[in-house]
Amino acid sequence: MRHFRRRPALTILALAGALACIPAGAAEVQRVERGNRVSENIPEIPAALSERLQRYANTRNAGLGGWIADGSGLLVGTRFANTTQVHRVKTPGGAREQLTFYDEPIAAIAANPKRDGFVFGKDVGGSEFWQLYWFDLGTRETKLLTDGKSRNDGPLWSRDGARLAYSSTARNGKDTDVWVLDLDSGAKKAVVAEGGSWGASDFSPDGKQLLVQQFVSINEIRPGVVDLDSGKLTLFPVDGGKASFGAFKFAPDGSGAYFTSDEENEFRTLRFHDFKTGKVAALSAGIAWDVEDYALSADGRRLAFVSNEDGFGVLHLLDTATRKELPLPALPKGVIGSVEFSPDGKRIAFSLNSAVSPSDVYTVDPEANAVARWTESEVGGLDASKFASPELVRFATFDKAGGKPRTIPAFYYRPKAAAQKKVPVVIQIHGGPEAQARPVFSAEIQFLVDQLGVAVLVPNVRGSSGYGKSYLLLDNGFKREDSVKDIGALLDWIGTQPELDAQRVAVYGGSYGGYMVLATMTHYDARLRAGVDIVGISNFVTFLENTENYRRDLRRAEYGDERDPKMKAFLEKISPTTNAKAITRPLFVAQGANDPRVPASEAAQIVRTVRGNGGDVWFLEFDDEGHGFRKKPNVDYFRAATMLFWQKYLIGG
Repeated sequence: MRHFRRRPALTILALAGALACIPAGAAEVQRVERGNRVSENIPEIPAALSERLQRYANTRNAGLGGWIADGSGLLVGTRFANTTQVHRVKTPGGAREQLTFYDEPIAAIAANPKRDGFVFGKDVGGSEFWQLYWFDLGTRETKLLTDGKSRNDGPLWSRDGARLAYSSTARNGKDTDVWVLDLDSGAKKAVVAEGGSWGASDFSPDGKQLLVQQFVSINEIRPGVVDLDSGKLTLFPVDGGKASFGAFKFAPDGSGAYFTSDEENEFRTLRFHDFKTGKVAALSAGIAWDVEDYALSADGRRLAFVSNEDGFGVLHLLDTATRKELPLPALPKGVIGSVEFSPDGKRIAFSLNSAVSPSDVYTVDPEANAVARWTESEVGGLDASKFASPELVRFATFDKAGGKPRTIPAFYYRPKAAAQKKVPVVIQIHGGPEAQARPVFSAEIQFLVDQLGVAVLVPNVRGSSGYGKSYLLLDNGFKREDSVKDIGALLDWIGTQPELDAQRVAVYGGSYGGYMVLATMTHYDARLRAGVDIVGISNFVTFLENTENYRRDLRRAEYGDERDPKMKAFLEKISPTTNAKAITRPLFVAQGANDPRVPASEAAQIVRTVRGNGGDVWFLEFDDEGHGFRKKPNVDYFRAATMLFWQKYLIGG
């Protein structure tokens, strides 16, 4: 499972932190402590609502963990009890054999290319301080590989399966270095310790070199190569001096390297650097979208890649000798990830998620022109044919692009009742901010649309990825509130739609999306009914001061450096805590107590401030979650509480 580029987890997010004392004069808080859950002002969940949600709560998904070395099956991550664990599937549609059994969810799975086993990551309580473990499929024994206390991720195997490269904060707790571990002896050392945030990309075929990257921001990634014998790091030249890169991978014959880059281009294109000639060839120049994932067959003859086209994933296959695209069978429309060739190079495995089907694992055999579905995730006994599929719409915003009004894309989930009467609306805003809302399955959205008759709009406001680097830069620094204006433009658009009730609109979002909820409520309070803020930033200055050390500089690159007096004053000025008096509508705040990204104090201070102004706030925290709810009982309770909140304040409010 490859992940160097940091992305917010698209799970249900959680809320953290004990609240400080409530100011005098504020309404009395009804606090309930039950096990690992603390709730304030949240009524008892009605049994009828819980029963209606039951089937939606029992949907599940499966993600690809990789091919077993001998090609006898696939590793997948899926949940049968309360958390996602590693399973083995031997044939398409075959039984899922559970291999790991932990209370905590598994974070990463990387199958060894030559040995009968895999590495996986696991943290405690959502802290994201993952430890890496080796699981031997022969003996069923598990061995801790890392130090038990640092943050470790991005596991990557050498081609012979003898060494593991990974990212770790073990050296000083702040910088993320690249380490290499010998699987047999357990010996490990840092091979890149330059400071900043580094990740491994690929071992050379002979194992003597390692391609690495430094993540500065989503717009600036610095690639290089390390000689593992001498320790020498050589950074590659970058056209234009600054660019964003995806993974670099050596050609199996060592003749060159494949990579994706937006050098002198709006989008990340797939390219090949020929070491002998020094020339770089563009392989996806005809596709005006980002290439977000790719994989090579072991013999180097075939290359599969995925383009992100308006939020949908499209799988392509190239003959590397001719560089011509090869035919593939038709696939369901959705989002494709974790592409990987089988050991013999004949099949391509990947995960596929769509708005009407949870993520499952598939393979495609190009020669046989056949698609096989390896897992079929349950949807709680619901009729999947009735799930709502979104319409991609675009609405005009306040400024222009190329002399024309700029438009913002959004996925529109329309309830069937919309044909008969005006329906309420939930605007769901993604986090990141350098992320992208995609048309993936959401039990919450399906319940809102089908059971509660609520329309859901999921916009990709400026600053979202997937639409070119110029669009990505539109909300940086002092332009931060321009993305909030995009939500204002969406409120205008809602008012022009005859089936939507502009008097009943609410906002929902997590992480940066939580900030967007709070900011939208401070700017457009009179046009809203309510808001749900999950692990949201409530004050940029306190957030930057208190987020974990290893990610502080990464966030400064996006939001601005609070150590600069001018920027600090601006960040204070636009922060929701500064403008909280404008929030008069009901607010639901949720956070995981162990959140390393947006600390619990961010939730505490917005709850305290809004309540101090006399506002109505529901509060929820789980002490065994971090930057997202990942344990089924917690997810179920939060989902039910959110639906109760919408029933009270949006639908009937």
